[in-house]
Amino acid sequence: MLKTALKPRWIAGLVFAIVVSGVFVLLSQWQFGRSTQPEVTVAATTEEPKPLTTVLRPGDFFPGSVADQMVTATGTYDPQKQVLVPGRLNGGATGYWIVSALAVQDAPVLTGAGASPQTWIPVARGWVAEPADAAAPPSGVIELTGRLLPSEAPLPGTDAGPGRASAVSVAELINIWDVSSYPGFVTANAELSGGTDVSTAASGGEVKPLNIGPQPPAEKINWLNLFYAAEWVVFAGFALFIWWRLVKDDYRRDLEDALDEEQDAAEQPGPDPLEPHPTDPKVQS
Repeated sequence: MLKTALKPRWIAGLVFAIVVSGVFVLLSQWQFGRSTQPEVTVAATTEEPKPLTTVLRPGDFFPGSVADQMVTATGTYDPQKQVLVPGRLNGGATGYWIVSALAVQDAPVLTGAGASPQTWIPVARGWVAEPADAAAPPSGVIELTGRLLPSEAPLPGTDAGPGRASAVSVAELINIWDVSSYPGFVTANAELSGGTDVSTAASGGEVKPLNIGPQPPAEKINWLNLFYAAEWVVFAGFALFIWWRLVKDDYRRDLEDALDEEQDAAEQPGPDPLEPHPTDPKVQS
């Protein structure tokens, strides 16, 4: 069969089948890529800052619709209410987030046993490589602009140590600070005090700004595109199968032709032994 496959026409057919299969594979990759593309783009409205007091209420559940929303808030930091959260990456380096408590002006105050007279919100202000590099929050009235994010889950069974927290978890931080808090936290983008920029980006030094952008939407699988991707792979294999089947049929035809020739040769009558040979002297005379 190899001899049949090496015929010029079947070599050309193989090249054509490989090209067709390659095109089908590329189409499969394209369909597979479309099957995992986000179907919902990032909402541009989240980039328009809104007052925190109109977006979220303390004591309520954190609605997913306000996640990633840029917010503004006015308040004051308490230097005694600041922790470091380890295991945070910045440019490939592992360090700490500086998280400070901001007392929000004009925020609703929670009532009930154990409620504090002021409502706070954790603010992730910057990143440091070493705990000693962490600076105290700015004093005075702060005009904050940042991204609102839901509370992280605390790490169970983890003792972060004095002045630290296992995560930016409201449940954990309110126990450390003994305050009433919003059910989320803010990553600071800008901090102004009396019109002066007092953010980590302006202060320089070892404290690096976080620059947290909007989170991409969750990817959804488009099963129809995924089916098409698998279908193109089948077509690619089918193109090579057709070439192999045509070569096999040609090989069988060659075998049948050779067998027919052998049968024809076997059926032809041989020389009659009783018939005188032309060279016999009796025939010549």
